Amino acid sequence: MSSKDLSYDDLLQLVKVFESSTEFNEFHLKYGDVELDLRKHGAGLAPAAVSAPARPATAVAAKPEAQVVTAPVPVSATEASIPAGSHAVKSPMVGTFYRSPEPGATPFVSIGQRVTAETTVCIIEVMKLMSSIRADHAGVVTAILVQDATPVEFGQTLIVIDPNA
Repeated sequence: MSSKDLSYDDLLQLVKVFESSTEFNEFHLKYGDVELDLRKHGAGLAPAAVSAPARPATAVAAKPEAQVVTAPVPVSATEASIPAGSHAVKSPMVGTFYRSPEPGATPFVSIGQRVTAETTVCIIEVMKLMSSIRADHAGVVTAILVQDATPVEFGQTLIVIDPNA
């Protein structure tokens, strides 16, 4: 792979995902000639170092530093009160949650909808790569705990399914 494939916007997206994460305190990426190191230290600021060979002004090296601000992400009251026996569809990664395949399209699932284990319930986007998330259990969708187009954490509950309904 060539570091030409990784744009400054891609790096900004990585920093935003890292900032919103409460699961990770450090992140290292080496992609071709570009290296990105992000570290969180308490509630303060930590510099993020990006190193790359000299490039034209439009390249990644044009902005060699970024600041990472950490903020705790509280567990929602709804997530804390998931009924016993329900199946929680959790995010397998840090990324952005989408309820539909494209803006304006019908959502994959709605509350009250019956799903199978193979039903796609949402998409998680990471660096412009879309990952379909399946229900993994049959039942009825009882709750959707995340707003469309918002960041999610690894292991965060996205959707609740009642397998007994």
